[in-house]
Amino acid sequence: MQKALQVAKSAILRDEVPVGAVLVDYKNNKIISSGSNTVIEDSDPTAHAEINIIRAACREKLSTHLDDCDIYITLEPCAMCAQAISNARIRRIYYGAYDPKSGGVDHGARVLESSSCHHKPEVYGGILEKECSDLLVGFFKSKR
Repeated sequence: MQKALQVAKSAILRDEVPVGAVLVDYKNNKIISSGSNTVIEDSDPTAHAEINIIRAACREKLSTHLDDCDIYITLEPCAMCAQAISNARIRRIYYGAYDPKSGGVDHGARVLESSSCHHKPEVYGGILEKECSDLLVGFFKSKR
């Protein structure tokens, strides 16, 4: 999660919402990909950190299944990202800050609880919650 926080902080320099994500091959504890939001930079509303690193990992592995991977994210995934994580067959989700407004895992749509969800990763929320939350709160305070 420390690496995800580091990547999230780098997004601030590009005026992106500071969400960072890291995909780890759990068998050998190797980082496969990491990244942050690039929504503004790419003019792409789907360029969330999770989507960016899933795309990069799938290209690297030449596979659409990342079942040997765990994902670490500084913010609870939204519904779009939760579905992408499920589709990629990622084993576990570890996230920091809860997102009562736009979350899609433990709040809001609860995508992984839907009967249409084919793969349900294990979910662990609240990891380094204060640090992850403080980063986002500080970013948005600076915008107001």
